[in-house]
Amino acid sequence: MKLNLKLSNISRGKSAILNKIEDAELSLQLLYMGCLPGETIQVERIAALGDPIMISVEGNFFSLRRKDADKMDVTAI
Repeated sequence: MKLNLKLSNISRGKSAILNKIEDAELSLQLLYMGCLPGETIQVERIAALGDPIMISVEGNFFSLRRKDADKMDVTAI
């Protein structure tokens, strides 16, 4: 079963497909890093207090603030 969620709700070790980014500036920043709608995102690590979140996209690793992950609509896989 596939669920539509925010990236911040995906657990460590789980993957999701990016549907859309609700913030234009964030969307542009992620575009430069190769994070496009339709890409599979893997949640690699979550800090002890839930912020930041380390993700991987196409073998590239980077961290996001939780508030930015709240702006990313994904489908859990």
